[in-house]
Amino acid sequence: MAEEEPGDAIRPEFPMGRIKKIMKLDKDIGKVNSEALFLVSCATELFLELLAEKSSEVAAEKKRKTVKLEHIRIAVKRHQSISDFLLDSLPLPSQPSDAPAKVENRTRVVVDKVAPEGTRRIDDFFRRPAKTASAETNET
Repeated sequence: MAEEEPGDAIRPEFPMGRIKKIMKLDKDIGKVNSEALFLVSCATELFLELLAEKSSEVAAEKKRKTVKLEHIRIAVKRHQSISDFLLDSLPLPSQPSDAPAKVENRTRVVVDKVAPEGTRRIDDFFRRPAKTASAETNET
């Protein structure tokens, strides 16, 4: 990595507006300070870099070019501090990637674990919201 000049501003790669929306999903958070938003954005970037790097190492160990869910799960299991909070949020693998895929087993079964009250799974954020009845009446 090239060293940054003192005059260069550090800019996170993720859109600040999206990070702010995710932070405000927590009902306990009212306003988000710009410095806090910047730090959370940088921490998110570093976390995802670490996760991608470790998952890539696992895929390389298994002589694979594509990182799959099982590689991410193994990488998370190996890193205790990540495993403590992330392992329960990852979906269970449907079948090992080393085994040939069967045509009849193309559907993926996701087992939902019951989360503590007031928490959401991380994959809930990436699902499209269901249309409400008021939105459907406005469209017609």
